[in-house]
Amino acid sequence: MRQRIRSDSIDVIVAGHSIRLFYESSGEDEQTAVLLLHGWGSSAAHMRPIAEWLEGDCLVYNLDLPGHGQSPPPPEAWGVPEHAELVRCVAERLIDGPYTVVGHSNGGRIALYLASEESPPAYLARLALIGPSGIRRKRTVAFHLRRFAAAALKAPFALLPGTLRTFSLDWLRHSLIWRLLGSSDYRNLEGVMRDTFVKTVNCYLEERLPRIGIPVLLYRGDRDDSISAEQIAKMQALLPDAGLVIVEGAGHYAFLDRPDVVRASLRHFLAHS
Repeated sequence: MRQRIRSDSIDVIVAGHSIRLFYESSGEDEQTAVLLLHGWGSSAAHMRPIAEWLEGDCLVYNLDLPGHGQSPPPPEAWGVPEHAELVRCVAERLIDGPYTVVGHSNGGRIALYLASEESPPAYLARLALIGPSGIRRKRTVAFHLRRFAAAALKAPFALLPGTLRTFSLDWLRHSLIWRLLGSSDYRNLEGVMRDTFVKTVNCYLEERLPRIGIPVLLYRGDRDDSISAEQIAKMQALLPDAGLVIVEGAGHYAFLDRPDVVRASLRHFLAHS
C-alpha cells in the first residue's frame, strides 16, 4: 500500500529573517531519514518519484526551496550560504538522527556547501547527488562575447554621479537588451529571485570539496547538457570519498529519464553506506 504523503510547513530564521518553508513528508520516525533538495526552477513535485521509490524503508522530507513550489521567495537576495543554513535549520528541527541528502542540480550544490562547512551538521551522514552543480564550466566564445557586451553596456553609466548611476544601472538590468544577454533561467525571473539566481549560480565549490568527510554518490546522465562530464570528473576527483554512476540514455533529470538505474543504485547506497 502506498504511503500517504503529508503536506506541512515550517518557520525558520535565516540571516535574521523568518521564512516559511513548505514540504512533503512520508514514512515513520524510526525509519532511515532522507532529505530531498530539488534544483533551480523545480520543486518538491519533481522529486516526488524519489520519495515514492523509498516508501516503506525511509522517512522522507521533500522541500520546496524559497521561491519554488509553494514556498515564498526569500526576503532578500540569498546565495548558497543562506540556502545551506536554511537546510541545516530544517534538518535540525525535523530529523533526530543520521540522514542522507538527495539533491538534484542546484540542490546538490547546496548539499555540498552544507557538508563542506567547518562545522557540518552532526547527523548529515551521506550525499546522493544527481547532476550536481558547483564546478566551473569551461567558458565558450559565446559566453565571453556576452560578458564583453554586458561590460560595454555598463561602462557609460559608471561616469554618472551616485544616485543617478544607481538608478540608471537598475534600469539597465531590467531592460530587454540586458535580459537577452542572460540565460533563459535569468530572463524568466523577476525581482529578488533574479538576484538570488545570480548569487547562486556564481557560487563555486572547488576549494571546499576536499574537506567533505562523508560518502558522496554522484550521478550524471550521459546526455546531460547542463553538467558536463569534465565537471563531474573534477568534482569526483576533489571529493575524498565519492563514487560515480553514469546513467546511459539520460539527460539532466536522470532520475526521471532512467528511474530504474537511479532507483536501484540509490537504494543500494542507502542500505550499505
